[in-house]
Amino acid sequence: MFTLKSTDLRNGAFFMTFLRWGLLCIAFTSAGPQARAEGPADLFSRAADSSRVAVDNSAWNDILGKYVKRHGSTTSFDYKAVLPEDRQRLKRYISQLETVDPATLNRAEQFALLANLYNSKTVDIILDHYPVASIKNISLGGGLVATFTGGPWKKKVTKLRGVDLSLDDIEHGILRPVFHDPRVHYALNCASIGCPNLQAEGFEGAKLEAQLDAAAREFINDAHGVDASEQALRVSEIYRWFKEDFGGNDNGVITHLRTYASEPLAKRLSRSKSIDGFFYDWKLNDVAR
Repeated sequence: MFTLKSTDLRNGAFFMTFLRWGLLCIAFTSAGPQARAEGPADLFSRAADSSRVAVDNSAWNDILGKYVKRHGSTTSFDYKAVLPEDRQRLKRYISQLETVDPATLNRAEQFALLANLYNSKTVDIILDHYPVASIKNISLGGGLVATFTGGPWKKKVTKLRGVDLSLDDIEHGILRPVFHDPRVHYALNCASIGCPNLQAEGFEGAKLEAQLDAAAREFINDAHGVDASEQALRVSEIYRWFKEDFGGNDNGVITHLRTYASEPLAKRLSRSKSIDGFFYDWKLNDVAR
C-alpha cells in the first residue's frame, strides 16, 4: 500500500501515486479466474413467476419448533438446549439452502429462501460462539467498520450459486433493494431481544403474505416494537435506522404503524404527529434461566 506524505499534497505527486495505485487495484481485482461478474442482487435479477418449486424447510421447522419458546407476544431461542445432532442438522440445512438456484423460484419463494438463510445462519453463528451476551460481541471481521462496531454482519459467512454473501448482503444488498417491502424488517431476526420475533416456523412462499403481516402486527403491537404512552411515542430503533423504508419521515413511520396497529394503539397513533424517541435491546434473545 502506498504511504501518503504531507509533501505529496503540496507538489501534486500524491495524485500520480493515487492514480497508479488505483490502476493497480483495478488490474488485480479484474484479473484471474476468481473474478466474478455476479453480485448479490444479480442472483435475483429474475424469478420464475409461474414456478411451483418450493424449498424444503422441514429441518428448519423442526429446529424452530423445538427450541423457539414463546413468552406472551415475544419469543426466545433455547441455545443452551440445542442437541449436537440438531447442530449438525442445522448446518446441513444451511448447506442445502446454499445449493438452491434462485432463478428456479418465484418471487415469494425467493424472499422465503433469503429470510430462512439469514435467520438459520444467525442461529448457527450464535451457537458457534455460545455462551455470549450479545451478537454484537461476536466480531468476525469483514472490514474496518465491523472492527469497531462488532457483530458478524459484514463477514462473508454463506453463499448462493457460488457467490459469497454476508448477512448484510442478504438484507441490504438483496432483500431491501430487490423486494422493496418494509416487512423484511419483521422477517429477519438478529438474535436480539429488541429484534422482531424469531418465529416458530420458517417462511414459505405459499403463505408468505400472511406470515409477514402476522410478524408485523406482532412486533408493532408489543412494547418491544412501539411504546405509545399518553405522554410520548417511542418506537424501535429499526424505524430510525431504516426510516427510508417506512416513508422517509415520522409521518411515514406512523402511517405504517397504523396499518398493523390494534386498539388501543391505533387510537393513540391517530393522535400522533411525530416520534419522540427510540429504543433497542441488544441482549441475546436467549431463554432466561
